[in-house]
Amino acid sequence: MSKLSIKWLKRISFILILVLVSFSIATFASSAPKFGLPIDCKLGQDCYIMHYVDHDPTSKVIDFGCGRQTYDTHNGTDFGIPNLQIMQQGVQVKAIEDGIVLRVRDGVEDNLISNQEDKKAIEGKECGNGIVIKHEDGWESQYCHLKQNSIIVKNGMEVEKGTTLGMVGTSGLSSFPHVHLSLRQEGKIVDPFVGITDKTGCDITKKSLWEKKLDYTPTGLIEAGFASEIPTQQKLWEGQFYNLSINNKSPQLIFWIHAFGVLENDQESFQLINPNNQLIINQKKPINKSSRTWMSYAGKNNKSSLEKGTWIGKYQLMRNNKIVFNLERKITIN
Repeated sequence: MSKLSIKWLKRISFILILVLVSFSIATFASSAPKFGLPIDCKLGQDCYIMHYVDHDPTSKVIDFGCGRQTYDTHNGTDFGIPNLQIMQQGVQVKAIEDGIVLRVRDGVEDNLISNQEDKKAIEGKECGNGIVIKHEDGWESQYCHLKQNSIIVKNGMEVEKGTTLGMVGTSGLSSFPHVHLSLRQEGKIVDPFVGITDKTGCDITKKSLWEKKLDYTPTGLIEAGFASEIPTQQKLWEGQFYNLSINNKSPQLIFWIHAFGVLENDQESFQLINPNNQLIINQKKPINKSSRTWMSYAGKNNKSSLEKGTWIGKYQLMRNNKIVFNLERKITIN
């Protein structure tokens, strides 16, 4: 056989190997399981996705939708609820697929991490109260930040998809109530919005592993309502204004919103309408800095007494002259 023939045979063999490897990856990906949600809620109504998997291998960040709703090296998907008051009522964490419980940790206190001292106190327990479940074909799912003493499964237990594992909490390295879901295949992180891939960045083929279609929502509402004082994000996470009653002697009437994924140059507008249908506040302002979490408000001081009856707050977030979301909230002043 000539040297030229040998050379061509090597090239053909190399091409065949590449084709077979690609075919194997595609076949494996197509046979991957379809996963359920790790939380018992309705996305966009009483829960939301705060963070996605980081697809940028550098110190920069990018999520699968080419947005920035993630942070450096974040290896999972964060499903959040509005506040600690709802957390205390109990929101179930669910198994996303049939499997066997490999590891469990419970007993870590729920806390809202806000500074370096808090972070240092939970070193080695960043996942907080957590569970790892082994599934077929080398798949594993990990659930983090569950509520203290809420986990009801044990090592070695067989669980079915949808089995309640525990409750949403804020244990470990957590600054808001949520469950962090990490998905792994043979030890490698897999973004369930993308599927198995060896590529980085967001310009990639995406084959969702979710059982039901989940929309990419890089910006959205956490919660909105009224307060009798100027709110802070800490107080909003704590739920201090959740289902709050306000009387006509309150010193202030504040209409607030708590959101995620706002971008620099977004435009927000507030309206506050009194029980006589008079427009008391009509405020528009730009957002000057992009933020993964955002709190904003408008309101009035109560110089004498507030009109009794139903007050209406309206909010709208605009981006590039298009509505991102809008909402209306009402409160009855007694």
